[in-house]
Amino acid sequence: MSAQTILVVEDDSSVTKLYVQFLKPEYTVFTAETAQEGIDILLGNSDADTDAAGIDAVLLDRRLPDAPGEEVLNLIEDRGFDCRVAMVTGVEPDFDIVDMGFDLYIVKPVTRSELLEAVETLFVRSEYGGLLREAASLASKRALLESEKSDGELDASEEYGTLLGRMSELDDELLDLAGSLSSDDYRVMFRDLGNA
Repeated sequence: MSAQTILVVEDDSSVTKLYVQFLKPEYTVFTAETAQEGIDILLGNSDADTDAAGIDAVLLDRRLPDAPGEEVLNLIEDRGFDCRVAMVTGVEPDFDIVDMGFDLYIVKPVTRSELLEAVETLFVRSEYGGLLREAASLASKRALLESEKSDGELDASEEYGTLLGRMSELDDELLDLAGSLSSDDYRVMFRDLGNA
């Protein structure tokens, strides 16, 4: 069994097969076609031989036949499951993404290299501490919104303003943290980030 395990929650079987083809044999891949199947796998209530403790990353569609993908995302957050999540979806991003607890947001269609790069990013972020992980997630959301929305839309969005405010707070917290590190700790941290 591969060391890293991915759950793909996607209702289009041809897309699922493609993702599995991209990801195997490097990763162990479980699949679900509905939000409920994804939840069952995470909770260990399925025929799949896994549970949330065994899932390292989730590739999650937003539009599923029984419920929005956000229900799976909410379960992961509410239960405190330690897995990274990429929303891989045909839904264009809007300001509602600011409050969602995913790490990456990728708009379909996705190439093999894009999917593998996204998975690698998720696994790198799983090594970060909480502050760095949150900062990386917020930076991804900011970049995505800035590439999709006009300056006027960004300026008018309360959610975007909240996002920028939280990023500023995190900058201050990370600077404080950096100030408390020894020079050896600092060197090791940034060496590891540079290798990521």
